[in-house]
Order: sequence, then C-alpha cells, then structure tokens
Amino acid sequence: MIQVIAITNENKRITNLTIDGVTFSEYKWWWIDFNNPTEEEITKLDTALQFHRLAIEDCIYGQQRPKLDYYDDYSLVVTHTLGPRDFDQFEINFFIGENYIVTFHQQDLMEVNQVWNTFLKIEDIADWDAYRILYEVFDKIVDNFFPIIHQLEDRINALEQNPKQVSLHIPLDMLFELRHQLLKLRHAIHPIRDLLYRILNSHHLDIKEHREYFMDIYDHLLKLSEMVDSNRDITNDIRDNFISLNSYQQNKVIQILTVITSIFAPLTFIAGIYGMNFTNMPELSWRYGYFVIVAFMLTVSILMILWFKKKGWFK
Repeated sequence: MIQVIAITNENKRITNLTIDGVTFSEYKWWWIDFNNPTEEEITKLDTALQFHRLAIEDCIYGQQRPKLDYYDDYSLVVTHTLGPRDFDQFEINFFIGENYIVTFHQQDLMEVNQVWNTFLKIEDIADWDAYRILYEVFDKIVDNFFPIIHQLEDRINALEQNPKQVSLHIPLDMLFELRHQLLKLRHAIHPIRDLLYRILNSHHLDIKEHREYFMDIYDHLLKLSEMVDSNRDITNDIRDNFISLNSYQQNKVIQILTVITSIFAPLTFIAGIYGMNFTNMPELSWRYGYFVIVAFMLTVSILMILWFKKKGWFK
C-alpha cells in the first residue's frame, strides 16, 4: 500500500493523491509511505520517484546495517525497529529530499503508523517538515526500547533474588536466555546510536531547526546502551554467583560422601578380615568375639566422628 500526503504553501494537507505523476515542486513538501508494498508498487521507486538503483536494492533486499548514504539530490537513511516477539529487527528506509520524505518498510510497522495517524489528526502543522517526520519516527523507535529494557531488568532482579529457591539449572537456563536477549538489544541499539551521531554531524541533512530533538534521541540511545551494558554486567555477576554456589554445594556433597567413606573404610576392613572364615582364626570360636568386634567397630566409628567434628568437617 502506498499512501501520499502533500502539504500546500498554506499548510493544508492534501490526501487524495496517488504516486503516479508526483511532482515535488508542486507543493511545499510531501510524505509518501510505502507500507508493505507489492512488487508492482515497489517498481514505483524507480518509475515514479526515479531513485538510484542501489538505493532501491537496499530497500528490496533488506537487513542492511543502519546507515546514511548520500545521493545527488536526496539522502537515504536506513534504520531498524524491534518486533514485539523474539526481538526481530524490521528495517525502515527514509528517502529525504529538499521538500519530501519517502518511508519504505516491508512490514506494517507500529512506529510509522503512529506518526502517520498523529500527523493526520493535528491541526497546526506549520512547524512540520520532512525532518520532523524523520525525528518523530526515530523517537517512536527509541521509546519502544525502554519497556523492553525495563521488562528484562525486572526478570533479572527476580532471577537474582530467586525467592522460590528453585534448582540451580533452571535459573542458569533463564540467565543465558536473558544474556542472549540483551545481546540482541545491543546489536540493535549500538548501530542506531552510531547512525544518529552521523545524522547530527552531517552537512548534507538540514536538521538545524530540529537539531535539539535529534540530540535528545541520541541521549536516549546513550542511556539505552549504558542500561544494556550494565545489565550484561549484572548477569555476569549472577552467573558467577550461581556457578560459585553450585561448586560450593558440590563440595559439600563430596565432603559428606568423604566422611561416610572414611568412617566405613575401617569397618569394612575389620568385617572383611573376620569374613574370611579361616579354620585357625582363634577369635571365631570365642564366645564373646562377635560382641567385642561390634563394640570395637562402634568405638572406632564414634572416635572418627568426634575427630572429624573437631576438624570442622561438619560445619
């Protein structure tokens, strides 16, 4: 679907237009949105708008790294937004000319729809232009990162406290999943941050009237980067704590088994000797031999337990 809005010199919106026969000099500025376009509609990038073949290829094949490219009379801005599930990245392309902006995205994206609907509803659009549209879409993209970060932080805090004292392998599985999600967020945020830095320092983009707004987005991206890195450090600490606790519990189990083995080793030795049933063993015919040996074995066990306790093995 292709949507077209033209703004007259009197700041009036014209919406009953099609992309065929677009003449950018006719109106004050334009916004053309390619929302999940068909193959036929994609060809309009070339036939109707006459964009460069390489720029069109960037749109068609997708999964480009966020970037800023310059052409003769327009610039191409490529960025990503995150989907609500599995942190899938969806690409948004902006063609920005002197008096127009063309947005191209092969999925129906909430961020672009929100700005489009807002622009149709507001009455005073005198201070809106192509760069204001670019800022608004970027602002929605960046704002949508914060709930994701906060949700991950809540999960990390719950995992750190482990109130139900669940088995260690379950928190570790959850922890590695969280680290994977944080890594995907980092891969999404850092390139956009670098792109905003390029936009702010670009001499080809006329953003001087909106520079403070783009600077605000850049500050938000810096904060998001710090939050992601901070949470990754926290997950590192939690992972190390879990591994240390797991090693401690294993050592305690090994210690208990060692104590049991140490106690039963001499008892097994004594029982093995008197289980050989040689004919000339004098103790076999002794009337009180069984009771003496059992008492001796109990004494050895008690002495060993007292010795282990003195050594602090039961602490």
